[in-house]
Amino acid sequence: MTPAAPKRAPDAAPDADAAPLPDDRFLNRELSWLAFNSRVLMLASDSSTPLLERAKFLAIFASNLDEFFMVRVAGLHRRIATGLATISPDGLSPREQLEQVSRRTQELVAEHARILLEDVLPEMVKQGIDILRWDEVTVDDVEEMHKLFREQVYPVLTPLAVDPAHPFPYISGLSLNLAVILREPGSSRERFARVKVPPLLPRFVRVGATHFVPLEDVIAAHLDQLFPGMEVVQHDTFRVTRNADLEVDEDESEDLIEALERELLRRRFGPPVRLEVEESMSPQVLDLLVRELNISDSDVYRVPGPLDLSGLWAIHSLDRPELKDPPFVPTTQPRLAQVDSAKLRSIFAVLRDGDVVLHHPYDSFATSVTAFVAEAAADPHVLAIKQTLYRTSGESPIVDSLIDAAESGKQVVVVVEIKARFDEVANIRWARALEQAGCHVVYGLVGLKTHCKAALVVRQEADGLRRYSHIGTGNYNPKTARLYEDLGILTADPQIGADLSDLFNQLTGYSHHADYRRLLVAPQSLRRGVIDRIHREIEHHRAGRPARIVFKLNSLVDEQIVDALYAATRAGVPVELIVRGMCVIRPGVPGLSESMRARSIVGRFLEHSRVLLFANGGDDECWIGSADMMHRNLDRRVELLLEICGGDARNQVRDTLEAALDDNIDAWDLQPDGTWVRRQDESGASLPNYQSQLIRRVHKRGAGASA
Repeated sequence: MTPAAPKRAPDAAPDADAAPLPDDRFLNRELSWLAFNSRVLMLASDSSTPLLERAKFLAIFASNLDEFFMVRVAGLHRRIATGLATISPDGLSPREQLEQVSRRTQELVAEHARILLEDVLPEMVKQGIDILRWDEVTVDDVEEMHKLFREQVYPVLTPLAVDPAHPFPYISGLSLNLAVILREPGSSRERFARVKVPPLLPRFVRVGATHFVPLEDVIAAHLDQLFPGMEVVQHDTFRVTRNADLEVDEDESEDLIEALERELLRRRFGPPVRLEVEESMSPQVLDLLVRELNISDSDVYRVPGPLDLSGLWAIHSLDRPELKDPPFVPTTQPRLAQVDSAKLRSIFAVLRDGDVVLHHPYDSFATSVTAFVAEAAADPHVLAIKQTLYRTSGESPIVDSLIDAAESGKQVVVVVEIKARFDEVANIRWARALEQAGCHVVYGLVGLKTHCKAALVVRQEADGLRRYSHIGTGNYNPKTARLYEDLGILTADPQIGADLSDLFNQLTGYSHHADYRRLLVAPQSLRRGVIDRIHREIEHHRAGRPARIVFKLNSLVDEQIVDALYAATRAGVPVELIVRGMCVIRPGVPGLSESMRARSIVGRFLEHSRVLLFANGGDDECWIGSADMMHRNLDRRVELLLEICGGDARNQVRDTLEAALDDNIDAWDLQPDGTWVRRQDESGASLPNYQSQLIRRVHKRGAGASA
């Protein structure tokens, strides 16, 4: 697959006479990710954030950190264990990275606990919401807890002793556990037992309307019922995180689903990479856990407690709207509002009049993408539907529509990425349901994940076959479409339709198609296509033509892309970066990146769209797609970027970028040393929230339509 050639100046390499790029030009990607999670934590500490939203951000921070350890930290451990002394681009060995990650994580974990205990919980108490430890529960509530334990908790508990006849039990990843020290009456000999906190019961047990008790506290208060006749000397809470990354040899697997299912079973038994304990745990118990789990002291994290604060989502779910962000209901994109329920004017008719740009969650996903697939499934003139599925929701209306289409005799092809991390089980289930309905289900190309977001509809019309397409930056998931910021386009453009036909043939057959009209497709052409366009901006700048580069991404870590951006900014091309997560580039360094700015927007919605804008000598070139500038996206995934050519559509996408680049919105600016500084006005006050501004714009649009 090769990229469409740039339209203007010929591709050019940076000036060969330029001074070599400095060795310290890259920031560490793992520390950069921790900096992103620190920005999430800052929203939890911000008193201007509604109280229950602060609890939500504490939960998000905890969940993010779990996944970081299961994948990224586990990868560092694996390199150390296998002796792969790979040096990171910033010059650190795996062991040095692990040491720095551990040190920074310890600081963040302490800050996370401090914000909960000193800031958020006291404010909750003022609002009548308490997370109580057992010794704070009232006498009346204790009786209620006794009853709950007898009826709902005790029957599912399994205490496990440790002695010569009972080996130390396997501790599953992310499970919450009690380490219990017991003593025979009249004896000084102590024994150890482990009690697993049932993961399917509520993390925080509700007492009354707005009081909560950690489930482990309820269990700990009733240990005498689990170990009758024994003296409970002490109990402590702990939690283990294990390597959860999967490795499937597709070349050696005759059945990919069966191979993946076997690997999913092994995931539970991955080596431990983190041990979390309450800070009150005695040294003797901690030594026992460290020894039995074969974990190093540097991988132990002492926390004031409670552990596993991802459970704070339960607190956020309380029906207290005054303590949350104002409710937001997406509205139908104005062009699609022309579609009526009687289908007197269909989505296809709207698209024949021109492209429709979608900006989720502000534009409704349900009345655009979901409706597009549903209408295609029901339309008797539609002959075929082809779609990629990377992640989708538990109850997916899109999958239901694809099943309906297949059952009505349409040809339905679905490329299901069953290796989507942590969604493998759900995607295997969807793949089998689609197959049973008669859909043609494939799993993409061997050795590559199919991460692109594309749907193609082939329809018989009076003048022949016409292809309608959707390409987006986010997954076909109605739930996350309400929480993630993404861009997409619905179009009847014949070139895009032809490109998607070629791409789906590549994914389902033995095609080596290479000539795309409007797409850049990874792994073969996307990186090269982006670098060529960066170099072209250099040539435009040198020739005195308009030159500018704007990237909006989730992550920017690919060294070749970063070096190309450095070459552009050294040549004087303005480079503006909006990167939500990892960013290893150093902006504003004299002689290296003086014309470069990098910012991050973290807020109510997850900024998820990927957009690339090149000034291109005055004829702006704008691309949207699924790819971040990372090795995995550019080398190990099928990704695509789509060139937005229509003037109105291109202007809409460009406007979203310009709004995010406004200096008068709340954002974090990346400094040359890798620190992020939150922007404030001259008085030190917070700046307007970017996403709130977009919500107000949508409300105004809706009010205008109603009028």
